[in-house]
Amino acid sequence: QVQLVESGGGSVQAGGSLTLSCAASRYIYAGNCMAWFRQAPGKEREGIGTIYIAGGTSNLVDSVKGRFTISHDNANNTVYLQMNNLKPEDTAMYYCAADPNIYRCRPGDMVAALFAYWGQGTQVTVSS
Repeated sequence: QVQLVESGGGSVQAGGSLTLSCAASRYIYAGNCMAWFRQAPGKEREGIGTIYIAGGTSNLVDSVKGRFTISHDNANNTVYLQMNNLKPEDTAMYYCAADPNIYRCRPGDMVAALFAYWGQGTQVTVSS
C-alpha cells in the first residue's frame, strides 16, 4: 500500500523555521522521485523541490534556494523539508508526492498533475 505521511507543519512568525517530514513506504522511498509541493488558497499547486534518493540528486526551485533544504533519512524512509527564514508568502498547505518515473525529478519536470502518489498535506502558516 502506497503511503506518504507528512508532519511538522504549524504556525510561525516571519523569520522562523520549520522542518516538515514525509514518511514513505519503503518501496516508494527507495525507487521513486519524491517531491515537495505547496498550495496557497486560490493558487495552483507549486513545486518546491525534488529528491531522487537512489540517484543521490535533489533540486530546489529558485524561489526557495538558500532558505529551504531537502534531506532524507534512510533508516526511517523519511524525506525532510527544512525551511528557514520563513516569509508570509510561504503560507500554504505543503504536500509530499512521489512518482515512479524518476525523470519527474529533473528541473523543470516537477509537474504536480504527473505525480502519482500524494500525502494528505500539512499546513504551514507564517505571520508577519
